[in-house]
Amino acid sequence: MFEPKRLHPVAVLSSILQTLKEAIIPLVVLLFLGGSSGKGMQLIIFSVICFFLIVFSVLSWLRLTYWVENGELRIESGVFVRKKRYIRFERIHSIDVSEGILQRIFGLAQLKVETAGSNGGKPEAELTAITKRESNEIISIFNEVKKAGKRKLESDCVNEAVTGKELTKVAETDIDSASVVFKQTFPQLFLMAATSGGVGVVLSGAVAFLAQFDELIPFKKLSAEAERFIQSGILLILLTVLLLFILAYLVATARIVLIYAYFTVKKVEEELIISRGLLEKRQLTIPLKKIQGIRIAENLIRQPLGYASVYLEYAGGSASDKDTVNILLFPLVKKEQLKEKINQFVPGYELQTELQGLPKRSYIRYFFRQLFIIIPIVVATSWILWPWGLVSFVLIPIAAIWAYLKFREVGWNISGNQLQLRTRIVSKQTYIFQKNRLQVFDRRVSYFQSRKQLSTIAATVKSGAGPREGKVVDLEQKDAEFMNDWFSYSEFKKSEG
Repeated sequence: MFEPKRLHPVAVLSSILQTLKEAIIPLVVLLFLGGSSGKGMQLIIFSVICFFLIVFSVLSWLRLTYWVENGELRIESGVFVRKKRYIRFERIHSIDVSEGILQRIFGLAQLKVETAGSNGGKPEAELTAITKRESNEIISIFNEVKKAGKRKLESDCVNEAVTGKELTKVAETDIDSASVVFKQTFPQLFLMAATSGGVGVVLSGAVAFLAQFDELIPFKKLSAEAERFIQSGILLILLTVLLLFILAYLVATARIVLIYAYFTVKKVEEELIISRGLLEKRQLTIPLKKIQGIRIAENLIRQPLGYASVYLEYAGGSASDKDTVNILLFPLVKKEQLKEKINQFVPGYELQTELQGLPKRSYIRYFFRQLFIIIPIVVATSWILWPWGLVSFVLIPIAAIWAYLKFREVGWNISGNQLQLRTRIVSKQTYIFQKNRLQVFDRRVSYFQSRKQLSTIAATVKSGAGPREGKVVDLEQKDAEFMNDWFSYSEFKKSEG
């Protein structure tokens, strides 16, 4: 590792595929849209773009070298402008390892190095195709540097009077803390996939993909066939739609199982190591000190079954990497186990079961907000489909019930330096924040809220590529003032004075 090396040649192909993926829409528009007279020119332009893309990827690969020297990971790159990055291992917060399909075929790995300077954007350094041996060497050096730093810190803090017996206890505690492991079983994984609601993602992706080939797909002919199909009977139509929905459901379920297969979380000292994936293996290292909060999600299917998913709000990751923007800590866990699991893996955060709810007078405001959505739909449906459209008036009592469910779920709790908020839009969301992690605490009062002595509060932490906000609407004004005083330093100053 002390001699400059290049990435594996697979990095060239990986770079080309990544660029094509990001530019697929403009390239498809260039190649397939436009008049038939310009097809030859479009093909030439497309070929020139592909040629320069390949040449640039090869030159980038040739110009990138990396090595380890003097406690630093050194990377030099750049086709036109030479860039040199020397990253000291002491500054590295985490190293994420992944193995995509290309990497797995050739026995390679991809490393993403994150430091304090990454700021939720791109990683500080990325090595897209290196051997597993080199990957393990870099990670071993990183772990040794961390251990050396910890040993130095402990030696500075250990009192001379500490006996060998006490030191043995400390070592045993370290071993115990490193042995905390959570594994998602395959039955739970299938249940998680089946209740995820991923059908919408599959259907929207299919529609977006087909929309790029407007000229290649004979939509007029298909429309004529569709008209004949509609005339064949409503039962056949419903059956076909049902079969398509079932197919999309099975595809979505299989996709989630492949992504989260062998999901494991290990707590090793002050880090969480999350690994998962069948076709594409992924390992994320999350320092506990960079966790900004916890989010617990319960959708409409999982909540009655007594299950929830737990996410970490993490001040790191890349905006282009959704896995580091929404970090899944527990894909599916029983609600009665949530408190124990959170205490084990994220010490300092404690799930409170008793929350302060909203005053009864808040319900009417939740109901009116639902009416603002429902009334235009009812009016339009009744006008267009008269008289059968009058059936849509049944949406009004449904809106009243849904407003009550949302009103009943909202709550808050303050325990020491911890704030817990619970709300519902579609799924129920519970946020647990530490006071020293909050970026903004906002109390808002509208004209209509002031007449009923109500307020809205919003707590914001840094998460992934942007902020994450937990909000409670229409709580008691005095409760909002209490929470605002808890967050502000005025109460702390009063207690000191």
